[in-house]
Amino acid sequence: MRKVEEDESRWQQEKETVPRGTCQAMCSTRELQNREVQNRLHRFEMLAGTEKDRRPKGDPLRAVKEYSRPAAGKDSTNPTELRPPDVLLKTVCFLIDDVAASPDQHPWTEVYSFVFDRLRGVKQDMIIQRVSGVKCIAILERTVRFLIYSSYRLCGEPLRLYDPRINDNHLQENLNWLLDCYKTGPGPHPNQEEFQALCLLYNLGSAHATQHIMELPERLRSSPAITLALSINRAFLERNPVRLLRLSQKLNFLQSCALHNHLMTCRRDLLLIYSHGHNSRNCRFPLDSVAKLLSLDSSLTVQLCQTYGVEVNQDNQVVFSKAAFTEPEQGKLNCKLFHGTVAEKQADLNIGRIIHGCS
Repeated sequence: MRKVEEDESRWQQEKETVPRGTCQAMCSTRELQNREVQNRLHRFEMLAGTEKDRRPKGDPLRAVKEYSRPAAGKDSTNPTELRPPDVLLKTVCFLIDDVAASPDQHPWTEVYSFVFDRLRGVKQDMIIQRVSGVKCIAILERTVRFLIYSSYRLCGEPLRLYDPRINDNHLQENLNWLLDCYKTGPGPHPNQEEFQALCLLYNLGSAHATQHIMELPERLRSSPAITLALSINRAFLERNPVRLLRLSQKLNFLQSCALHNHLMTCRRDLLLIYSHGHNSRNCRFPLDSVAKLLSLDSSLTVQLCQTYGVEVNQDNQVVFSKAAFTEPEQGKLNCKLFHGTVAEKQADLNIGRIIHGCS
């Protein structure tokens, strides 16, 4: 009994020492003024009409707290600089609706850079305040969707504009945090099936991701999205690219974004397997048949075959040869050209609906 009382007392003390944010704006007045003086406002935050001034003014309704690295002597727990959970969620919704989904035609690399940094700032405030519960889950779900969509949208961009490794690190961190929230927080969690499936599709072939799925309750494991993800994962582990590509056609747009990094490897494996299995001078495959297997149109199939040394003759027949198959030089293969099957699924879905989960 005494131990229980001691634990409760310790928990209460810890709760009292956790800072609670009081800043009701997306960016505190102090930070906004400092960044105005230092000329560090992003153009998305500038007050209309002052953009060309020597020192543009910040719009209090559009400025968003920057991510700042923890530094010695810097107080990151000042309540007036921390935003409470409801303001953090409002900030994330602003970043999605007014920046990412804005009708203004800004380069997506610039949109991504701004939103990515500000989402890191949101995460920092959440960690300092130990935010949990429904609002924490709502923020993490939108963050994960944004990072998955960006991994597809910015695939192949120059490293100076988009670093896939950094995006992947943050995506994995947010995804793991979200899955922990599902595990430890009180339910129900209406979007859990969606994110468990996204996790497996994004981490296809991962023993850890597969084990995590197998430990889920049966009702979740047997849900349509997770069942499909498990089937695709099994095809990947069995190195059955034909089955994987066929199953991938059943995925929705965001699921296809999560899988897209694996599609080029899958298509490469298909050409390699056929080059070994159908290595004959007299064996010919109709180009249309190979294109259907690869889930590509004929012109892209020809381009992909040529990249890997697979011959397509004048009669539109594919000639597989074990000796002719070669790996392309790094950077020669532009995977963005082969995203057609993913792009088709977006159709008229706007970015706001995708990231909010209304698609």
